[in-house]
Amino acid sequence: MQNLEPILIFITVAEMGSFTRAADSLGIQKGRASTAVRKLEEDVGVRLLHRTTRSVQLTEDGRAFHARARDLLAEVDDLHSMFASDRVALRGRLRVDLPTEVARTTIVPALPDFMATHPALELEVSSTDRQVDLVQEGFDCVLRLGPIGDETLIARPLGKLRMVNAASPAYLAHYGVPRSLEDLRRQGHRTIHFSTMLGARPYGWEYPDGDSYATLQLPGALHVNSAQTYEAAALAGLGLIQAPFLGIGRYLESGALVEIIPDFRRRALDVSLVVAHRRNLSRRVRAFMKWIENVLAPYLE
Repeated sequence: MQNLEPILIFITVAEMGSFTRAADSLGIQKGRASTAVRKLEEDVGVRLLHRTTRSVQLTEDGRAFHARARDLLAEVDDLHSMFASDRVALRGRLRVDLPTEVARTTIVPALPDFMATHPALELEVSSTDRQVDLVQEGFDCVLRLGPIGDETLIARPLGKLRMVNAASPAYLAHYGVPRSLEDLRRQGHRTIHFSTMLGARPYGWEYPDGDSYATLQLPGALHVNSAQTYEAAALAGLGLIQAPFLGIGRYLESGALVEIIPDFRRRALDVSLVVAHRRNLSRRVRAFMKWIENVLAPYLE
């Protein structure tokens, strides 16, 4: 391919679903757009678009090509603006993954300001409590809670999230308010087990033990694998939880949950922004990382 214009035309046609609208948007003749896409299909050796009299749709190969083509144009845009000042508008796609509760309570509510500052930026937000594969799943940046297991990744530590032990008033009325670790056993308390994969060994009830931390195995009939379900189960009175203050702070303030044994909190969670490599981070990624660090700063130790 001689240049990137056919790719730009293809992307525009695919996203607008019309050669006519795409040509108008790009300021070219419809015939030129059609010829460019047809030549592109010949060059790559597959049909990229299904064409009918009423619509244009991506083929299966076209969807895969479209995703890679958009990334390519974004990289070219980054290359052109490598030495541009911060006042030059950010463009292209930014794909990030966030823990579900952090996304829901903190990041997404703050997004309007970020999107208003960068109106030409397209943001794709994945929200999950599992550890995604940055490279295989195509993420530019992810926010991780806890240790970083993969030494090939580049982590930028932001701080630590304070943890809180909590339960609902109804639960405490039934089992009693524990004042010590011994009370957890003596009063027959139950915990809500959390692990990112159902069937995995529960983390247990963690508490400070001298200069380190130990784990107390408490009974519990409920196992969950999402932060929202974990909190909902506590609100329903199904057991004790150990959760970040960032997620349950509003419930503590309203009285829907009550903090217990504050001297025996779980260790604070490491918070890191993670990328696949340090070299040549795009302006989009650098701007997002700086913004998210500012958003989370009030919640970090």
